[in-house]
Amino acid sequence: MAARWTGFIQTVGFCEIEPFAKKILKKHFPKVPIKGDIRFLRNEGQYGTVDLITGGFPCQPFSIAGNKKGKKDHRDLWPEMFRIIQEFKPTWIVCENVANFVSMAFQRTKIDLESEGYEVQPLIIPACALGAPHRRDRVWILAHTRRKLWEGAIEQAEMGKEIDGGPTDQTERSSEMAANPHFKDVEGQRKESIGAKKKLMFSQRGRWESEPDVGRVANGIPHRVDRLRGLGNSIVPQVAYQILKELK
Repeated sequence: MAARWTGFIQTVGFCEIEPFAKKILKKHFPKVPIKGDIRFLRNEGQYGTVDLITGGFPCQPFSIAGNKKGKKDHRDLWPEMFRIIQEFKPTWIVCENVANFVSMAFQRTKIDLESEGYEVQPLIIPACALGAPHRRDRVWILAHTRRKLWEGAIEQAEMGKEIDGGPTDQTERSSEMAANPHFKDVEGQRKESIGAKKKLMFSQRGRWESEPDVGRVANGIPHRVDRLRGLGNSIVPQVAYQILKELK
């Protein structure tokens, strides 16, 4: 969705194993092929030249809500995503995971990408940084084949540490890593959003409208369990949009 909003990124393929998520992709992108299992995805020339690979590889091995087995978890699919990166050799890479991934496995990802000639920059951005009425910290790992493009990003990352007030826990510290000066004082933005009389939701036209009801205890909603699971695995596309539009 975020790539479509940019107006200049054309999606040529998906890789998704969950049946319900595949239905959603087919609904919004009926002409884009979907590969079901990442372990069987190969670069056989079917996609042409690929400039950008994005991926939210499974977060369950690294989430604080799980057992935090990390690399020992069978759901750790970073090695498969890295294999695909090696095969396609894109110019840009944008990966996403939960914030706790930074402390558990980011170093491995960084070393892997640098071994293939990429410069790597992690950003932890909460959804409230864009005015959403919830936190939802996520780490975004950006990689590019040329170093000079990161000089400004690294400088901005240092500026991002100047958020007022000291961190009280790992979640607070993660917000200070947001490498964009517009994401300063994210805690203040979060409180302001939650305190608003009307919850707003950002659209590509630049405003937030009412967020849809999650419906956790509602009856009669089709695929309710699948929807809740999808919400848990999803990201806020407005955050991804801010990142992807900068690639231009």
